[in-house]
Amino acid sequence: MRADGRSNESLRDIKITTGFIKYPEGSVLIEWGGTKVICNASVEEKVPPFLKDTGKGWVTAEYSMLPRATDTRSSRDISKLKLSGRSAEIQRLIGRALRSVTDLDALGERMITVDCDVIQADGGTRCASITGGFCALALALARLKEQGVIENIPLRSYVAAVSAGIVNGEPMCDLCYTEDSTGEVDFNFVMDDMGNIVELQGTGEERPFSKAELDSMYEMAANAVKRLTDIQKKALGEIAGWNK
Repeated sequence: MRADGRSNESLRDIKITTGFIKYPEGSVLIEWGGTKVICNASVEEKVPPFLKDTGKGWVTAEYSMLPRATDTRSSRDISKLKLSGRSAEIQRLIGRALRSVTDLDALGERMITVDCDVIQADGGTRCASITGGFCALALALARLKEQGVIENIPLRSYVAAVSAGIVNGEPMCDLCYTEDSTGEVDFNFVMDDMGNIVELQGTGEERPFSKAELDSMYEMAANAVKRLTDIQKKALGEIAGWNK
């Protein structure tokens, strides 16, 4: 039994609140255990220079963590006059995950930026950002459809992410900060709602791991992503059936 009483394959409590911020085209607050992330999707009628006059759109992301999102204050990136390596790596991951399920041709020559701001962190901030960020993106695309800007919501599938690892010799899913910081093996699984893999990030933090251990983590993560996409669909309500 884990410190919070969960079984090894269980997710923490997750809640997605839509329309959390008034102004963005799509906005959600995702609360995932002790982790809380605001995800806002903003639409702009422009694209990066490399896509100009191609007719294709773009989806990108930015990620940041508030100074007191953790138990000690961290400096804002602006104080260093550059984006931290960790933030840059995470926001690229979020962008890749969201683009993987978006039909950029059908989006047209416009850009959607999904800002993921961590207001409280207890492990899994990148997974929460991807899972919540997808909902914000879907809401923004639904707004464009309502306005007649696009004919259909240009999404191919849902996408969500969950962490997994080996802690005290046991495979576990959805690691909180304590488990993540002490685990021997650390993984993040990004998958769609059809069970396809979008991206895997994993490393043996303390030791190498076996294929059997990887298979065990994968099975836990695949089942968890199914539950996560069900939560996404419930949060999105009327637009949840866009791909039916």
